[in-house]
Amino acid sequence: MAIKIRPLHDRVIVIRIAEDEKTKAGIIIPDTAKEKPQEGKVVAAAPGKHEDGKLIPIGVKAGDKILFGKYSGTEIKLDGEEHLIMREEDILGVIE
Repeated sequence: MAIKIRPLHDRVIVIRIAEDEKTKAGIIIPDTAKEKPQEGKVVAAAPGKHEDGKLIPIGVKAGDKILFGKYSGTEIKLDGEEHLIMREEDILGVIE
């Protein structure tokens, strides 16, 4: 059974995009030396947050590639895959 989750308020669910295993020079990077990628793909986005009785929509949507801070978000596991759930303010930018 697939787990379905819907983020609330101004949160998004992101899956990290894996980085290359090799450098440009062809050196293979071992798993222990890798840093977690700061690039991801939005899987789901909440409608937005309410402020002064008005709904302020989120600026990203499912499918967007984003950059986020190194220590942003909370790690969660959905269907055996690691995802992050984070606030919209933790997103640094959208990759176009």
